[in-house]
Amino acid sequence: MEISFRDLMTVLHGMGFGALFMLAFSGALAELYRMSTPGVPAPASAREQSLLKLYLSAMVILAWAAVFSGAYVVYPWYRAVPPAGTTDLAEYPKFLLTSSPHTTGWHNIGMEWKEHVAWLAPIAMTMVAYVFAKYGPAITQSRQIRSAVLAFALVAFVATGIAGAFGAFLNKYAPVRGGATIQIISTEQEGE
Repeated sequence: MEISFRDLMTVLHGMGFGALFMLAFSGALAELYRMSTPGVPAPASAREQSLLKLYLSAMVILAWAAVFSGAYVVYPWYRAVPPAGTTDLAEYPKFLLTSSPHTTGWHNIGMEWKEHVAWLAPIAMTMVAYVFAKYGPAITQSRQIRSAVLAFALVAFVATGIAGAFGAFLNKYAPVRGGATIQIISTEQEGE
């Protein structure tokens, strides 16, 4: 079994940082909603508040890691310009997609979303984590702050979900390949 370095970095970007960030939303949204609902029978303990601050901080780190690894590691490989006269565009994903009217939408819509709108996710989650760290359960006292925190968390969730779906489809139609080969498991048996 082997994988190329670029494949590994794409997996780390999408399934490592992006998917973990996406999975973390279930706990974050439920806990933010529970802690910010007025009239909660048992207010959050100091320990629960600290754990949610840590949880939200980890989400912020995952979100920024996903966006930075996509923008500054994977994306330049995706946009690589083929040398003049190149007919096999398999190593040049952007140009492979835009070479056919049937796949150009994957670049024009999918990658443009990932390039621009996906940045909303870490920005929104940073705001959510900051506001919760600053105000904690006191956000129950202000409907506007509570609504803003939940709205920004939902914006981050939706932006991430759409970016992740586009990323999966883009990687299927025009994967970023190349780089050094990393041997994971050797299939050769000893003595052969």
